[in-house]
Amino acid sequence: MFGFHYKLERHTIPFVLAIIFVAGIGGIVEIAPLFTIGETVEEAPDMRVYTPLELAGRNIYIREGCYACHSQMIRTLRDEVERYGPYSLAVESQYDHPMLWGSKRTGPDLARVGGKYSDAWHVAHLDDPRSVVPQSVMPAYTWLDDTQLVTEDLGQHLAAMRRVGVPYTDKMIANAAADVYGQANPDSDRASGVAERYGEETNVRAFDGEPGPVTEMDALVAYLQILGRLTDAAHEQQALEGDLR
Repeated sequence: MFGFHYKLERHTIPFVLAIIFVAGIGGIVEIAPLFTIGETVEEAPDMRVYTPLELAGRNIYIREGCYACHSQMIRTLRDEVERYGPYSLAVESQYDHPMLWGSKRTGPDLARVGGKYSDAWHVAHLDDPRSVVPQSVMPAYTWLDDTQLVTEDLGQHLAAMRRVGVPYTDKMIANAAADVYGQANPDSDRASGVAERYGEETNVRAFDGEPGPVTEMDALVAYLQILGRLTDAAHEQQALEGDLR
């Protein structure tokens, strides 16, 4: 065996071909399953897209590196399901570009954090984490509440998402900036358009507690409050598995 390997290393072309062959096997193992992804991803007829405000919040979540300490993937392990809720399904991330499943949990998994806490809790937690979780090691994001959200380019963000398969309509793209304001200001004349384009169950309220100019805090809290609530597929799957037992 050692003699064969020694001879192989001394002959450049056979050695390179052997490397390509072994790497090719690994590539096939990684790539081949992608050709059947349409058959393996669950269906979710009730799946909805992120609103412009929620998408902006997701961008802030990525910008601030929140994914480095919080995963968004509940595994099928019993202790995880009991702590966080139904295990994550692939379909729940079909509109996530990039996906944020992750594996690092310095903080808890956030896949089902939507609706678990109030907006005020999230604002307080982001402003001063240890005021609500004394043992927290999370840094404070105080400036989010003082930073006005940039909305002029959100239509372009939606258009970019549409190019990779997210079904945003022309009206959604054209009204992106208006819908950001309307979602964070329920008493404004733009709020009705949000429900019309994204559904009556869309969260429409002043997420940072103060109507008026939309802040980055509004956006991030809006995003956190929708995590795990874009579709009921995971809860339906859990109920079905419970009935089969």
